[in-house]
Amino acid sequence: MQKLNKIILYCRSGFEKECAAEITDKASQREIYGFAKVKENSGYVVFECYQDNQAQTLLKTLSFRTLIFARQMFVAGDLLTHLPLNDRISPIIEVLSGCIDKAGDLRVEVADTNEGKELAGFCRKFTVPLRQALRNERILLKVENPSRPVIHLFFINNNSCYVGYSYSQNNSPFYMGIPRLKFPADAPSRSTLKLEEAFHIFIPYEEWDERLKGGLNAVDLGACPGGWTYQLVKRSMMVYAVDNGAMNEKLMETGQVKHYREDGFKFVPKKHNIYWLVCDMVEKPTKVTELIANWLINGWCRETIFNLKLPMKKRYEEVKQNLQLLNDELNDKQINVQIQAKQLYHDREEVTVHVQRIWG
Repeated sequence: MQKLNKIILYCRSGFEKECAAEITDKASQREIYGFAKVKENSGYVVFECYQDNQAQTLLKTLSFRTLIFARQMFVAGDLLTHLPLNDRISPIIEVLSGCIDKAGDLRVEVADTNEGKELAGFCRKFTVPLRQALRNERILLKVENPSRPVIHLFFINNNSCYVGYSYSQNNSPFYMGIPRLKFPADAPSRSTLKLEEAFHIFIPYEEWDERLKGGLNAVDLGACPGGWTYQLVKRSMMVYAVDNGAMNEKLMETGQVKHYREDGFKFVPKKHNIYWLVCDMVEKPTKVTELIANWLINGWCRETIFNLKLPMKKRYEEVKQNLQLLNDELNDKQINVQIQAKQLYHDREEVTVHVQRIWG
């Protein structure tokens, strides 16, 4: 039986080093040691543990939600290479037999790269016979079960793949770790998808009716032309849009937006019933972090989603420092919060952060 001593992580192409630095850091915090294999612009990272069984331990103890640069995480064995073109299924079943049974789902995936996209068609076709074979062997349940482990196949080319599994309560629920969102034709800019994806990633669906309900008051700092404001208006919120630039006319015609031509860093809300603060301003991460901390310390909002624009080097370290800065400042004022951060699919050289104030 093959040893499953690797953690496979999908990430944005070009951010493999950040993903590798993060998993190495998180693993060492748990006294699990290994090394990360990084291939530039490959869209994935392989973290190999030095000791047996530690990859499974890491999969159980490391919360996927705490990972910033990883889109998906699963445990796997060595790369299966030279799969026979007339029978790729048998070697895959051999790996899975004995390490997992009664899995609830199967995902045959590729990296989010041009090379990966060329394999996507093959993966879709291959999934059908593989699913049936796994069900015949009772490795996969006949009906999908969201509470059971998920089998992952990650193809590097059409005859090489990593085979493993993740836990359904500790993974991304999305295929390839990517929420499939459609750009609204009437949105002012494509940046609207960043905020929509953030809602999907950070806020449980069962809490949307309460935390994203109509009638809430919101502030959008650096709003123009209104990509993020659009998401708030679509959910029937009342929005204070703060920006010296021009807002989208259709948004203004809704009657739900009040435009303040001011500097977002100097704006002070006149009302104290604001629930959401959102911010996608192009500025140094530390300056944005200090701004958000100030809003939370003053009690000007209940929840916030904001972006940190990243430097070219030491990007993981930059994010980590800013999240620590935010946490320390709020702790110092005895303000209880939950902080999450993720490089979203629709992000580029940035990371999206969500903070929710928690009252006893």
